[in-house]
Amino acid sequence: MTRRQTAPPPAHDDAVRAEQLARRFAEVYGHAPDGVWRAPGRVNLIGEHTDYNDGFVLPFAIDRSAMVAVRLRRDPGPAPEHGQEPGPGHGEEREPAGHDVVDLASTWAPDGSGLSRARFRIPELRPGTVPGWGAYPAGVVHVLAGLDGVRVPGFELLLDSTVPVGAGLSSSHAVEVATVVALDDLLGLGLDRPAMARLTQRAENEFVGAPTGIMDQSASLRGRAGAALFLDCRTQAAELVPLPVAEHGLTVLVLDTGVAHSHADGGYAARRAACERGAAALGAASLRDVPEQAELTALDEQTARRVRHVLGENRRVLETVERLRAGDVRGIGELLVASHASLRDDYEVSCPELDLAVDTALAAGALGARMTGGGFGGSAIALVPEERADRVRSAVAEAFAEAGRRAPDVFAVVPGEGAGRVR
Repeated sequence: MTRRQTAPPPAHDDAVRAEQLARRFAEVYGHAPDGVWRAPGRVNLIGEHTDYNDGFVLPFAIDRSAMVAVRLRRDPGPAPEHGQEPGPGHGEEREPAGHDVVDLASTWAPDGSGLSRARFRIPELRPGTVPGWGAYPAGVVHVLAGLDGVRVPGFELLLDSTVPVGAGLSSSHAVEVATVVALDDLLGLGLDRPAMARLTQRAENEFVGAPTGIMDQSASLRGRAGAALFLDCRTQAAELVPLPVAEHGLTVLVLDTGVAHSHADGGYAARRAACERGAAALGAASLRDVPEQAELTALDEQTARRVRHVLGENRRVLETVERLRAGDVRGIGELLVASHASLRDDYEVSCPELDLAVDTALAAGALGARMTGGGFGGSAIALVPEERADRVRSAVAEAFAEAGRRAPDVFAVVPGEGAGRVR
């Protein structure tokens, strides 16, 4: 597994951050954007690898987000005479087929300086044609352009993100959601939030090539401050469940191990394929239709363990929701611990760094802890009494130092607002 840079800390005032991004956009492109939109990352409190099995999940949007400034291309007007230099902001529109050109830039360059750029023509978009981070907004464009009656013109986009990449906090989906919210607004498409979630899932599955479910997009689009989103991934029925951690003297810490992961890698796809095989062998359309008490002896040992995790995880989500509805926020800790054990032993998507973070946080006084996200690296979360937060931070740093590993980036998150326009 590889290391990767962590994102800068979040700006607490989205309006200030949006104004800064708009000014940078004008510097890059020579004119002001049409607007600025944001989409948060997410923490999945519980319900891992259940979404693509038509199951239940309980994520919440966080106070770290992707933010995009966007401007649709204008009619270029008369072309300059031969030998005449085009004016500022017009050069890109003079190119052949300029109205269908998309220019992307990101303030977060791989080397930590300058801008990262991508450029493509919409009619030429195919899976694999746009590398790196640019594939995420390109995938959204590809899917929207394929809808009946929708014409997506060229545009310019500048991205800034405070969601750490590869940390299991859904940085890629935040970029996709920010893009689809911006284009829906600018083009007047009138898409509702479930529709936008389905479209960004298609972008991830069909264009990026990652077989992810519907959870991450839904959390980013439909999250609300102070609540977790109880989502039925089969029907997309959603309920906002109160998650008043601060009122109960608690905090949610993210323990970002710095070990990168990628949903486009084969491990994720292999787990999904195992679930599909298991459901078929059990005569079900999906594992959502299999009771937890089902006999699994007809399955091979590995597939049985994958199935057992999903069935148990759905139950743990339902139990967590019931405890939160009853105001028992502290009582969900044991369910987080059980979820991690299942992900580690049955689903086998944890790694030594995640296990070390979880075990150390629990020993230092966390009420519950588990890996979050797709796994194979990324982050763990810990539900911690506020008075023990510093102890947990120190213990995790010391444990990683003793193991010869770089200390995780540890930071608190709170349930935040879903995606929308900020300028």
